Amino acid sequence: MAVGVLAGCSGDGTQSTLSPEAALGERAFHEPLLSASGQQSCASCHASASGHSAPNALAAQLGGQHLDVQGLRTSPALRYLAKNTPFHFDEEDTPTGGFFWDGRANTLAEQAAGPLLNPREMANPDKASVVAKIGQTAWASNFKALYGAEVLQNTDVAFDKLLQALERYQREDSEFNAYTSKYDAVLRGQATLTAPEARGLALFNDENKGNCAACHPSGKSADGSHPLFTDFTYDNLGVPRNRNITANNDPSYFDLGLCARPELAARQDLCGAFKVPSLRNVALRQTFFHNGKFNTLKDALNFYVQRDTNPEKWYPLNADGSVQKFDDIPVQWQANVNTAEAPYGRQPGQAPALNDAEIDDLIAFLKTLSDGWKNH
Repeated sequence: MAVGVLAGCSGDGTQSTLSPEAALGERAFHEPLLSASGQQSCASCHASASGHSAPNALAAQLGGQHLDVQGLRTSPALRYLAKNTPFHFDEEDTPTGGFFWDGRANTLAEQAAGPLLNPREMANPDKASVVAKIGQTAWASNFKALYGAEVLQNTDVAFDKLLQALERYQREDSEFNAYTSKYDAVLRGQATLTAPEARGLALFNDENKGNCAACHPSGKSADGSHPLFTDFTYDNLGVPRNRNITANNDPSYFDLGLCARPELAARQDLCGAFKVPSLRNVALRQTFFHNGKFNTLKDALNFYVQRDTNPEKWYPLNADGSVQKFDDIPVQWQANVNTAEAPYGRQPGQAPALNDAEIDDLIAFLKTLSDGWKNH
């Protein structure tokens, strides 16, 4: 999107133009020269066509100096993060906010720094290397014109300005905060849900059925703004281990989410908890959950409702034929898995909270959350 074209972010559909800093951030977002390989940009792992989430069905993207090193988690979606907050514990001691699957960054700018310096991603060895690469881009003169002719001579300042520009782009560009789904049109009184979509919404909200709205609120906020379909909290779902992540070939390796952060190491009750993502544009994604275990929305939803009723479908079997349930969490922390809320907590042999037809209705509703809906 070039400077001057319509770009804005508003729940009521109003738009504005990109500021010079946001326009610069857009160029940086799509700039492969900022990576050690010279072939990977932010957009490589956060594609517009998939709602700025992973562009393919890989469990984790390849990065590194030669694009031959696999990451450890699937690429999180970057849309609808403008209203997110820094990581904190709320009045009920619930972890909330933060960016990345484990909330370790407190702002979009901090989040942008991670991939630039991660050896499994863009793989720059340090900030100075990134700043040197800025000087090699076609927009280096724009960078200096905006931040000062000598800015590239101060590594810390130049690096921070790059992150600042990337954050401004994600806050201003309408793609990241579009509110242009069919559901938004319904909330504006401009469209109506079909019968399957309406049934799906009812199941989404029903505390005894899908219960999705418990973590993914579907109603307008008190100020009238449209829902983000996340409460920015964390949950431990007991997602099966994904053998397509190379690191998981080591049986002693576990991705423990929140408690893997050094400052949260003492909070062992948080081991296995990961960020609740927005469900906006979820039907555009090809990978689901932090480890990309599932590649279709239907499989992901079936796991939710059949995890406890049919665990043998999702987890490996032990030598004696018993199910190795919650196999991606060490035994001592498996009690952290959410088993209290619907659709969980049922017993093997019981009927799942949703049957196949209800799953299809729920998917019909979730498809109404994709941006860019046109009423033909």
